[in-house]
Amino acid sequence: MSFNQQKNPLGWVRFQVKEKRVSRFDRYLLSQFLALFGFFSLILVLIYWVNRAVGLFDQIIGDGQSALVFLEISLLTLPNVIRVVLPVSAFAAAVYTTNRLTQDGELVVMQATGFSAFRLARPVMYFGLAVTVMLVLLYNVIVPASRTVLSARTAEISANLTARLLVEGTFMHPTNGIAFYIREISDKGELHDVFLVDDRDAKSSTTYTAQRALLVRGDIEPKLIMFDGMSQSYDAAKNRLSVTHFSDFTYDLGGLLVSNETPVRSMDELSTTELLFPTPAVLKEVGSPKAALLSEGHARIAQPFLALATSLIGFAALLLGAFSRFGLWRQILGAVVLLIIVQMINNAGFSASNRVSNGWFFVYVAPISGILASVAMLWIAQRPRRRHAAGPGPKSSEGAMA
Repeated sequence: MSFNQQKNPLGWVRFQVKEKRVSRFDRYLLSQFLALFGFFSLILVLIYWVNRAVGLFDQIIGDGQSALVFLEISLLTLPNVIRVVLPVSAFAAAVYTTNRLTQDGELVVMQATGFSAFRLARPVMYFGLAVTVMLVLLYNVIVPASRTVLSARTAEISANLTARLLVEGTFMHPTNGIAFYIREISDKGELHDVFLVDDRDAKSSTTYTAQRALLVRGDIEPKLIMFDGMSQSYDAAKNRLSVTHFSDFTYDLGGLLVSNETPVRSMDELSTTELLFPTPAVLKEVGSPKAALLSEGHARIAQPFLALATSLIGFAALLLGAFSRFGLWRQILGAVVLLIIVQMINNAGFSASNRVSNGWFFVYVAPISGILASVAMLWIAQRPRRRHAAGPGPKSSEGAMA
């Protein structure tokens, strides 16, 4: 290099300029990938979230919760939605960007200047690794934390008996054997035309009706005070119906509360360390075999690399048709088919890791297969170029240096 610099300093300067252009090209391509990745991620997250939010809205609002509670629960479910969407967004961004750059001739020009397929794939690899880092954080930090908060918040909402009961014009069933109905709730908080059926005892059933009622806090448990009503108790053993009229009657709502059970965590709420090194206490709490926990723990490490595999697949598949005069629709279709195959391998590997003892290594098969398939396509894509540039000369050596 020093000899060439002294003999031909202008050539050395041209080499330095070329290196700067290479770095600039990487930044340009990476910026294109990231911009479209953000766009596709936003669109897919919105579509996926809206589909799930419809059922969630009916469930939460139907239980008497406010719109703020719905918004809070929806935000807590977003990390899990984003985790599912990001690999698909990476694939879509890679395919769209590569197709546009090929149609505009930018990739063709870079290949003509001596860039190999593997050299062109370098910014794609940077892009895939950036998405992989995002997924690592989602899988191992953000999603477990959000699921823990979501589980605790859901338990609080379920225990909020007042919100579950104060719903107009709907028969509520806060627990088995209980039916509760309110025709109207006034602005002052009075309940008009209350209907309550307590059928938890198989031998007897009691029905309460009242013109007005109030839901008040007790020393320990909430109470329902009914005015101007009637209770009808039916004894199934004696086949007798007893009717009692009352001006006011207090009904203890403690029996409607869900019994306090020891809260248990799901595998989604466990940390990655607890999954990879499960203790007997964790296995007892989750109630799943050790193989399932190991599979889930290693999946949190392997699944993020699907983003790297999908982005490389989208780029490498389209690079095979860079010189085609018939467009790249066949390569795009092939990339989609290959993505489906990788996802099928991923599903099969995850199922096998749960069934087979110490079969956690199956979760790594899909990411490795996708990356190896991308490497094979990149090698095929540059073979015609290698044959074309096989002759000696400074242009060939410059392409080898690139």
